[in-house]
Amino acid sequence: MDDPRSRFTRLYDEHHRRVLAYALTHADQATAEDVAGETFLIAWRRLDDVPDAALPWLLGVARNLLRKQWEGGRRRRALTERVAALTGPDDLAAWDVAEHVVERDAALAAVAALSERDLELLALVTWHGLTAREAAQVLGCTSATLLVRLHRARKRLARALDGGTSRPARTLRNVAGEATR
Repeated sequence: MDDPRSRFTRLYDEHHRRVLAYALTHADQATAEDVAGETFLIAWRRLDDVPDAALPWLLGVARNLLRKQWEGGRRRRALTERVAALTGPDDLAAWDVAEHVVERDAALAAVAALSERDLELLALVTWHGLTAREAAQVLGCTSATLLVRLHRARKRLARALDGGTSRPARTLRNVAGEATR
């Protein structure tokens, strides 16, 4: 078996970017970097407790650290701002500007209508690419419970999207629904 330093180095090299990306979906850059650093400090201190499939464990630690630092409303606003920031010059050149604004507004409204719990669940599965089992480990529930919650979150997202124009609703609904199939 590897010595602790080699194991930790490999753990850090393999997962730091993903832990930081997770933290960035919930906090500003400086806070996310602090959370990622503290996550790996905890991993070093508890290296014997880190399982072979380390990413869900690390994301669970990061999640707990974020929960301690931020109240729920700030995380939702940060995620909404990140969705708005995804629109770049290439996006505007590729589509009709008026159509793009309507789609973006519908998507932002749909995201803003979701609960923080739904947003985190969809982000873990869709953005971070975790399996249902891994996401369940991060959230501290069973895979069966997670699948029920995921189904309900997708239904709520679909309903929120149906409140806007039909074109973005179809597009985003398909993205959210196909991410873990």
